[in-house]
Amino acid sequence: MRRLDALQARATEGDKLISVLRHRVDELEARDKHSKSQAATARRDVVAPTAGQKPSAIPVASAEPRMTANAAVPPQAAAAPIPGLRPPEPMGSQFDGEGEDALRSDLPGLSLRIPGAQSEVRFYGFANVNGYHDFNGRNQSDAPTVQTIPLSGSPADIQGGDTGLSARFSRIGMDTRTATAWGTLETRVEGDFGGGTAASPNAVFRLRQAWGEVGTEQFRVLVGWANSLWNEGVYETLNFSTNLNQSFVRQAQVRATATLAPGLTGHVSIEMPDTQYTSAAGVFTQISTPAGFGGLSPSFASVPDLLGRLEYRNDGLGLDLRGLLRDLTIRTAGTAAAPPAVERNTAGWGVAGSGRFPMRWLSPAFGPDELVGMAYYGQGIGRYFGGNTFGQDALSNIGLPGVVDPSLDALPTYGASAGYRRFWTPQLRSNFVYSYAWQQYPSYAQLFVPGSASATSLNSTMQQGIVNLIWSPFAELRGNSVGTGWLDVGLEYVYSHRDVYGGTAATAPVSIGSGTANRILGSATVRF
Repeated sequence: MRRLDALQARATEGDKLISVLRHRVDELEARDKHSKSQAATARRDVVAPTAGQKPSAIPVASAEPRMTANAAVPPQAAAAPIPGLRPPEPMGSQFDGEGEDALRSDLPGLSLRIPGAQSEVRFYGFANVNGYHDFNGRNQSDAPTVQTIPLSGSPADIQGGDTGLSARFSRIGMDTRTATAWGTLETRVEGDFGGGTAASPNAVFRLRQAWGEVGTEQFRVLVGWANSLWNEGVYETLNFSTNLNQSFVRQAQVRATATLAPGLTGHVSIEMPDTQYTSAAGVFTQISTPAGFGGLSPSFASVPDLLGRLEYRNDGLGLDLRGLLRDLTIRTAGTAAAPPAVERNTAGWGVAGSGRFPMRWLSPAFGPDELVGMAYYGQGIGRYFGGNTFGQDALSNIGLPGVVDPSLDALPTYGASAGYRRFWTPQLRSNFVYSYAWQQYPSYAQLFVPGSASATSLNSTMQQGIVNLIWSPFAELRGNSVGTGWLDVGLEYVYSHRDVYGGTAATAPVSIGSGTANRILGSATVRF
């Protein structure tokens, strides 16, 4: 027992000595890492401030190539780091955790670096509430489109405008990125509560995006449910509706993206088709038919839509050119359409271009102001402009009296939008926008029953004007651009007008052949 006691005493003394030595080693390692981190931070943070700005710490750019995807709402720039808090390590570093910040990520939003892995995950989104008042016809929607505003003299116009509040476009999403042998693997799942009917008090969750993309900045491939290559928001607005000449189509696709030259990016995709056409019976899509038409829809698709896009970015200047090619088909065999069975098809195509010009190129006095514009022309591209038309990729004379050889006619359409984004201060900005759109219809459209849904939906010309004032109290000037921060509060006025093909002769006795809407709305958006 005495020998055992002596051995135990010596072991205890050894443990104490080991503990002291380990503590000393930890102190030395911590001091060394702290010195390295301070030196690295100093190298990153010594940045010459621009005129009128206070010096601030600038996060280190990641060494890992970044991937982007078209988004309905432009992504916010990462917020400036908290003073004294070191910026995160670049994604994909083989020394994950060096700098004593293993769980922070270089993705903006609520994000984490996954310990022991070359991955990071981000949760992002915003909460929004908006209120509106209509001065003309009663829209009963928090997201009205120009194509559906009440016509003058209609029951909704006679009843008068109303007031509403909505929060159903609040959004939440999750984004992951992982370093792989093929480059960065990014996945995204995103949704909002804009499903269901606009007037319903119960918001319905809906899927907005679900895709994966792998590759490098030089070449990458995306598969899944994502924003179409045709999409272009063009201008900033508080209205969550798809405004005139805007495109916010989300659909299944396979896309390839490549860097062609400095600042020049090319995209090609095959995307989900959907023939939409209007006849005397009403509006048909591949998954829907008008009231009273039972069974399968005659609307058909034989091949996916093919899209391409070129984008050029340089010091605030943005230019893009995009095009699409598609097949439109109807097959009446097996449907409730009157015999004889027919099959008709026609080609749809379109081209569009948009630009964003930094006004500081003309004079530094303009600051971060921007001039934006977009124009397009095509045939059979109606469904890519959800704010302009519905069911007007094409028209068919099938079902009209005396027609024995029905046709399917892709509709010519063109339009343009122009806007100016004015920054009164970094925290206060306005947008001034005007848009015009035009559709051409075959003469047999005048034979549609006056006052029917087919006749009253054929808008020949549409116009829209928007002006707003947006306050972002946490916005800051970052070089030549403005980071708007996590809070936007704004007020907006929207003027809309549409003229129906055929005028009052096509809409009587329901209404006269045009409609005008004046709406004022307020909005508050809190991002995370």
